[in-house]
Amino acid sequence: MTDTPASPAIPAATLVVFRHTAAGPPELLMVERAKAMAFAAGALVFPGGRIDPGDHTLATRLGRVRGGDNDDGDHDAARIAAIRETIEEVGLPIGLSPPPSPTALETLRAALHAGTAFSDALAVAEVELDLLALEYFARWRPAHAHARIFDTRFYLARLPGDAPAPRVDATENVRLFWATAADVLAEADAGRATIIFPTRRNLERLAQHRDYDAAVADARTHPVRIVTPWTETRNGVEHLCIPDDLGYPVTAERLTDAVRG
Repeated sequence: MTDTPASPAIPAATLVVFRHTAAGPPELLMVERAKAMAFAAGALVFPGGRIDPGDHTLATRLGRVRGGDNDDGDHDAARIAAIRETIEEVGLPIGLSPPPSPTALETLRAALHAGTAFSDALAVAEVELDLLALEYFARWRPAHAHARIFDTRFYLARLPGDAPAPRVDATENVRLFWATAADVLAEADAGRATIIFPTRRNLERLAQHRDYDAAVADARTHPVRIVTPWTETRNGVEHLCIPDDLGYPVTAERLTDAVRG
């Protein structure tokens, strides 16, 4: 049974940043949400946030430059939002070409924090967007009545080799760190971290892969469909469930154990 959401879903985008390690599986960048936040307070998430009107405006402009009718405008806007939010939240220049200097990146980040339009900040930094640096991975749109609902597109990206160390914005997020997907899951299972249901399922899926290329291959093997979890009684116990044909190794969790934002 799918719950009825209290209000329309908010479009959002998030970025899973992969850092190569020589000795084992890749590490992913996680941020810890501030406990005062209305959504996912205190939880570990990937960098990301809402898709703003300015992201759609910039996507439309890019579509015109490419000479097309911008059928992929929603994807472009989502990728732009994921790039912008990653700069704002952790100061990483993912999806920018050429890579900005440290000074230019700091100026760009400060401009975004001050409310400058992303297109204007990019022009000052003399960089352009490389939207193909982001690989479409998943889309989740929960439907439950008791919390804010986000329609979130998840993208994968490599950490550039010359990228600076990420730095938390200390507003929406209070901490960041690199860890393998398996290690984040272990921290949550030990009660030392909180991860909401979509993040857990995505971490479980990502933990299957030895490197970024394998994760991308998996993403391309499973065409993205919107994941809307539903409740179902199994052996007398209510579970929160997702489809079993989208590449997720775990597709149900006891409702009493699931953290839903």
